[in-house]
Amino acid sequence: MSSTDQQYDQAVRSCKDIFLKKTKDYGTSWRVLRIISIADQLFIKAQRIRTLQQKKEQRVGDDKASEFRAMVNYGVIGLIQLSLHNDTVEELTVVETEKWYDEKIAEARATMLDKNHDYGEAWRSMSQESFVDLILMKILRIRQIVANDGKTLVSEGIDSNFIDIINYSVFALILIAEGKHGV
Repeated sequence: MSSTDQQYDQAVRSCKDIFLKKTKDYGTSWRVLRIISIADQLFIKAQRIRTLQQKKEQRVGDDKASEFRAMVNYGVIGLIQLSLHNDTVEELTVVETEKWYDEKIAEARATMLDKNHDYGEAWRSMSQESFVDLILMKILRIRQIVANDGKTLVSEGIDSNFIDIINYSVFALILIAEGKHGV
């Protein structure tokens, strides 16, 4: 297993740990969220990081890494909601939720491996600011696709955008852990 594989898995483990603990605390209350609401939650997180980057100070305790972890988890929630694609808000057990989480992370990880092959891990030279800007762009794309009733003419769908948000967030977490991006 390569260093990137291990770092990716380690970053995801920290996200999953939080996700499952919150599932035990709150259940799957997020099942009520529609795709546009998930996009808005992602927007809030990405916009906060961007604001912190610009102001270079913060007043609320959560650091940028916490926000990137939250974006991984909201991206997974988005993918799960797309897969369940029903308006019935049913509670999922912790076991079911963990299976869904693992399945969606596996999809994102497979995409990361394919893109790393083709792009040669170019993300390692990117700034944290670029990750945030790209995440914001993906969120705006999701909003537009939702406004278009989920239809695209030649573009990727909502799921691909959630996968990219997950992967950009994991990349940021890896670089933060390496000390290459300030927290």
